[in-house]
Amino acid sequence: MGMGDSPHVGEVDPTEAWRILSSESNARLIDVRTRAEWGFVGVPDVAETGSQTLFVEWSSYPDMSVNPAFASDVEGALGSAPPGPLLFICRSGARSMQAARAVSAHYAMKGVSVDCLNVAEGFEGDVDALGHRGSHNGWKARGLAWRQS
Repeated sequence: MGMGDSPHVGEVDPTEAWRILSSESNARLIDVRTRAEWGFVGVPDVAETGSQTLFVEWSSYPDMSVNPAFASDVEGALGSAPPGPLLFICRSGARSMQAARAVSAHYAMKGVSVDCLNVAEGFEGDVDALGHRGSHNGWKARGLAWRQS
């Protein structure tokens, strides 16, 4: 696991994220994409890992303004569950890294250490030679479970 800029933010590829979700009972996947992306592109289906996906928008379509209550919304979605490891996923891995850093900082301000992991490559991955996503790398291209929502 590679480490990000803050002490409790790391990065894993989608296959490693799946392994963590399968082996750690308190691990949660947090999909930070927009409602539009969930609806039109699909969502990770982690049911067979015994985990669950939490859906909390980092930013909202169409203006893509950042949700100022994002970290609190994540904490609320987790409920009384012990935090972490928390895996963050977006389309390509950029927004989810920002989200992971925000949640790590949120918990650090409370004196709580939480492992926040960005899912590198994201759900759709990088653009391929034809300018399309979803075939070069990422959650879908690695053949991990997903569904239309």
